[in-house]
Amino acid sequence: MGNPSNVFSSFSLGVPDSRWREYTLSEAAAFVEKNGTVIVCAVSQPYLPFLNNWLISVARRGHHQKVLVIAEDYATLYRVNRKWPGHAVLVPPAPDAQTAHKFGSQGFFNFTSRRPRHLLNILELGYNVMYNDVDMVWAADPFPYFKGNHDVYFTDDMAAVKPLDHPHDLPPPGKKGRTYICSCMIFLRPTDRAKLVMKKWIEELQDQPWSKMKKANDQPAFNWALNKTADQVDLYLLPQVAFPSGGLYFKNQTWVEETKGMHVIIHNNYITGFEKKIKRFRESGLWLVDDYINESPLGRL
Repeated sequence: MGNPSNVFSSFSLGVPDSRWREYTLSEAAAFVEKNGTVIVCAVSQPYLPFLNNWLISVARRGHHQKVLVIAEDYATLYRVNRKWPGHAVLVPPAPDAQTAHKFGSQGFFNFTSRRPRHLLNILELGYNVMYNDVDMVWAADPFPYFKGNHDVYFTDDMAAVKPLDHPHDLPPPGKKGRTYICSCMIFLRPTDRAKLVMKKWIEELQDQPWSKMKKANDQPAFNWALNKTADQVDLYLLPQVAFPSGGLYFKNQTWVEETKGMHVIIHNNYITGFEKKIKRFRESGLWLVDDYINESPLGRL
């Protein structure tokens, strides 16, 4: 891959933004990786405030230099790299920027369905890769939880409370015949078995295309991929208490109090809409950009 320090031989702060169009995923991953690991998020322009909020929490744990922002529009690519050169890359073609942020839309499906391809490409480069949605906040360092040498680490998206010592195997299927694992927080090692899951995820997305009648999204396809490869892959369910869904963390305050100090990554899901998510983060003291914007490597966007 060459010396990552040479990546910027043709990218200086004085050149036009359009030069970042030539920046490749392999160059970007080589630039940000630390100890063979890359932390990835995929962001379109409307989510930039959430990117900043997430980055503050990641920076507090000392892992922000590993972050690679996969920009899903050129405005995001240019804006991030102006502030933080080298930490954003766009893998063409860019989805429709006007619709990619509308949950349940075809644009949103096109946006999220690119995720396994990005992750597979980084695995093929030989790196561990952690994926996060940016409507998350790190309350502690998650890396001690990726213990052992499992291929794929993931979280349960269910709101029902599990015992603190729950099993780490893939849970049994639910009413729809599949599990309900979250596709928004994944850690992968660059093994052939982890790559198999990503390839199967891509296949499932192709087999379950979006339509107005059946508004598919990437999460069921990820679950089918896990279910269909479980006998071939070393899978690891992360502890619920450390990685709670929004349906648990924001809706069960008794549980939150009982498990205080044990939370690691909090996901603001089970709710749609930018303003609603921001309001809920603010009410929980997790909207960090209001008071700690200087802690983000991007500063004030």
